Amino acid sequence: YRQGIYCRIRIDGIPAEFVNSFDPTMPLVIGGLTPQETERGLIRCRFKKHRWHKKILKCNDPLVFSIGWRRFQSIPVFSTEDQNGRYRYLKYTPEHMHCQATFYGPQVPPNTGILAIQRLTGNLPGFRISATGVVLELDASSKVVKKLKLVGTPTKIYKNTAFISGMFNSDLEVSRFEGASIRTVSGIRGQVKKALREGQPGSFRATFEDKILLSDIVFCRTWVPVEIKKYYNPVTSLLSKDGAEGWRAMKPKALLHVETETPIEVKPDSIYKPIERKERSFNKLYVPKSIEGALPFASKHKDEKKRKKKSYESKRAVVMEADEKKKFTFVQAVNTIRNEKRAKRKEKNAERRIVKSKELAKKEEKLDAARKARKRQQHRAEGKLEAARERKRLRGS
Repeated sequence: YRQGIYCRIRIDGIPAEFVNSFDPTMPLVIGGLTPQETERGLIRCRFKKHRWHKKILKCNDPLVFSIGWRRFQSIPVFSTEDQNGRYRYLKYTPEHMHCQATFYGPQVPPNTGILAIQRLTGNLPGFRISATGVVLELDASSKVVKKLKLVGTPTKIYKNTAFISGMFNSDLEVSRFEGASIRTVSGIRGQVKKALREGQPGSFRATFEDKILLSDIVFCRTWVPVEIKKYYNPVTSLLSKDGAEGWRAMKPKALLHVETETPIEVKPDSIYKPIERKERSFNKLYVPKSIEGALPFASKHKDEKKRKKKSYESKRAVVMEADEKKKFTFVQAVNTIRNEKRAKRKEKNAERRIVKSKELAKKEEKLDAARKARKRQQHRAEGKLEAARERKRLRGS
């Protein structure tokens, strides 16, 4: 077929806004989608912040994704895969590392490239592409989990058993966590046993490796699933005469704070406060005499009190004999000569290093000059060859 032949295509279901705001000077690319790609679900992808983008990306902030034929806005949730296969929730994207991103959108085949932009409109300084990635898998549910620490305090302590309250709200919650591992701040490990019939609702009995104190805080590490927001907003810039300006997108929370001039919410519990801990006095270690008798002398308790005055042994003067004095003087002289030699050697080495560095600098200057001259000749020869080829081409035409 020769060039310039036109073909007419009939497309059903086109909205009236598209016809009203149609711009003939703007080319349109017509493509098709498979039936599978028309369905929506959760997309998990390998995601990385672009190194030229100035700021890191925050979780649950809307992004405009360009995947295949589509451009749409969605809310991603970032995570990282641990060694045990758990997808741990991340609040921000890592600085120079890949992470996982899960968002709601139309299904696309794996290994499809992804481009993410924060805003399509506005005069934005800097690099606009926020992140890039590749689709890994499609799923109906998310596997992203978030860390949650349940905290409780002991109310009654026996030898290796304690009653804990404040961690759970009901006996049903306790029964769900029976056998779960718990730990004190001091590092003593334990296990949840049974709910208590009496006392505060949610109290339970727990066993520990060692006896704990009433001042200990007991915590249980758990993981809760993170819900992915099912938000999908296709970019309909061709349905408005203003283009991308006419399309209404969701704004991130930080931008809304700036536009509405509302202060950022500060939770009182999240503010760092100075920690004041009372000095604790511990009882002296008491070892029974029957056990102490079997201990070696080095491990036995010594009842030596701290002296106010110096002992006779530390105060007495050491008077050397004539032979000892000669030996001591000789050793002192030898040490003085050795120290003097070492200082002179150090000084000479420093001078030698300075001279050597100057010589190396001169050699480097000469090598740089030779390299520059060689490059100049090479560029001149290449320029002459290029000019000769150009002249030959002009003569041939």
